Amino acid sequence: MSRGAGPPSVSGLDPARVVPGARFSIVGSRLPLGDVPSGVTVGGRAALVVFASGERLIVEAPDPLEGGPTDVELAALPGTLAVLDVGTLLATGFHQVDSPVIDRAGRSYATYSGARGQEVAVSIFRIDPAGVREPLVSGIVNATSMALDREATLYVSSRFAGTVSKVFDDGRFEVVGSGLGRACGLAFAPDGTLFVGDRSGTIFHLDLKGATRTFASLPPSVAAFHLAMGPDQALYVTAPTLAPRDRVYRLNASGHVESLAATFGRPQGLAFSPDGVLHIVEALAGWNGVYRVRPDLAPELVVAGRSLIGITFSPAGEMVVASDESLYGFAI
Repeated sequence: MSRGAGPPSVSGLDPARVVPGARFSIVGSRLPLGDVPSGVTVGGRAALVVFASGERLIVEAPDPLEGGPTDVELAALPGTLAVLDVGTLLATGFHQVDSPVIDRAGRSYATYSGARGQEVAVSIFRIDPAGVREPLVSGIVNATSMALDREATLYVSSRFAGTVSKVFDDGRFEVVGSGLGRACGLAFAPDGTLFVGDRSGTIFHLDLKGATRTFASLPPSVAAFHLAMGPDQALYVTAPTLAPRDRVYRLNASGHVESLAATFGRPQGLAFSPDGVLHIVEALAGWNGVYRVRPDLAPELVVAGRSLIGITFSPAGEMVVASDESLYGFAI
């Protein structure tokens, strides 16, 4: 039965992008509730409704689902209500603790980080554009965060050893920085120098000759520092704590620290889209998502996720989000 006068209507989905298994909302007015929770299908598969009112149905997308545009239907209303953009599974079988990276050839890199001190068989995997996964690097304990320099050479940190290593195309690596504490996030400055986040509270500056100095100090994190270089040539940092909400830090070229107005529950990986807009993964209590953060506007949930940890954008503009195990792609 519907509530109120007039016919039921659907105004849209919130958000319109999801990874399989994530929750999204069907938003409208006078939504029919008589067949809920059994009447919603996503891609032709029954979907669990976890909350229902005349204005909003919160739905858990089935898992697995084929990626791409996917019809959402409600038994009591004829036809397709809306089209949901489902992330395409690119590859799985990883243990990510930060964002993946993608090189100029469209190849993705993902870590198998492991538990603290665990020596795993493969530290970094490389995935070609067709989705073929190959082991690339072995021997880096707790491979943590990655970044590409101006020549698209891969660098990776080890939170266990407190090092940063340069990775060659054949999988060999050499340590280029050490004594970096619990080294986590990495980001290159426009001049080619590298910032390294020690989750104990230090942002290091590693120059082209391997010399290290302290760039800035921040409150420590219980998990990691995640770094991204902005189009304004400022360094952006997330540092999740046990607090209900955490700040996002902006560090200018001199190391001055300020906070963005918006706060997040356990913010994780962050990246800038090709149009220069900041995107941040929030990972509070397992049900999480990607938020688009624009100046003077409230953060906007643009991807609903589950166990998301990181985000990056390909040279072609594709958004790639990472759970702790898998990579998913969205055309943008």
